[in-house]
Amino acid sequence: MKETITTGSRAEILIQALPYIQKFRGKTLVVKYGGNAMINGDLKAAVIEDIILLSCVGIRIVLVHGGGPEIEAMLAALGKESRFVNGLRYTDDETMEVVQMVLCGKVNKDITSLIENAGGRAIGLSGIDGGLLRAKRFRAEGSPGGDLGLVGEIEAVNTEILLPLLDAGVIPVISSVARGTGSDAGKSLNINADTAAAHIAAALGAEKLVLMTDVRGLLRDVNDSDSLIHRLDRGELEQLKKDGAVTRGMIPKVDCCTLALEHGVKRAHILDGRVPHVLLIEIFTDEGIGTMIE
Repeated sequence: MKETITTGSRAEILIQALPYIQKFRGKTLVVKYGGNAMINGDLKAAVIEDIILLSCVGIRIVLVHGGGPEIEAMLAALGKESRFVNGLRYTDDETMEVVQMVLCGKVNKDITSLIENAGGRAIGLSGIDGGLLRAKRFRAEGSPGGDLGLVGEIEAVNTEILLPLLDAGVIPVISSVARGTGSDAGKSLNINADTAAAHIAAALGAEKLVLMTDVRGLLRDVNDSDSLIHRLDRGELEQLKKDGAVTRGMIPKVDCCTLALEHGVKRAHILDGRVPHVLLIEIFTDEGIGTMIE
């Protein structure tokens, strides 16, 4: 009897997933991969499995990654102290060399290799390759010289690099470093990975933007982890910001979701990357698990 129930439960999960597979087949999902899910080995394996499964059922996946902890570790190993301005990393020439080395080299190729070794098809890219991401220097009040050093603000996304890969069923794995424009032509600029994912999703006209983070999603009460908001629209989102329910590190993530939605992305999701197989649960089940904004 126990085996019958288990088998039935498994079948029910597959049946529930079917309409979502049919709905999203051929559509583009841009996933920002970061946080604890990049560090914990079990979570990393679960994310890779999710990505490959989504690709195998015909969903076009673009994976954009960060790498803050790896950058911090390398800077510490080199004896260089990180400097932040209003919570944002100031990126001087030396730090930019480390960012490019860690993100475009080690982290990007590690993720690409994991996907390939697990049976997927992936190509690792940086925003520099083929002018995929072009950016101007970001200006911020209160920072030296009025900016954050070699931190960029995206001006353009070259989708011609991505479309042939997606058409061929290949997963582009993108590190968030851009090619500078104007006075920064020839330089590399450091880009926030959430922001890069939002701009790429907008440029591709993606069905979904998915941000994986280390919190459950948007909370109606920041002091109550059980007050998760499962679904809301942009109007409600703006009201939450006014009410102070969106604070600290969640503000830039929400702004990225808004940017993507304003430029044609159908839905944005903020998911807890600490939950194994969170991507599949959110996309292929009726209940979902994180916050969906539309």
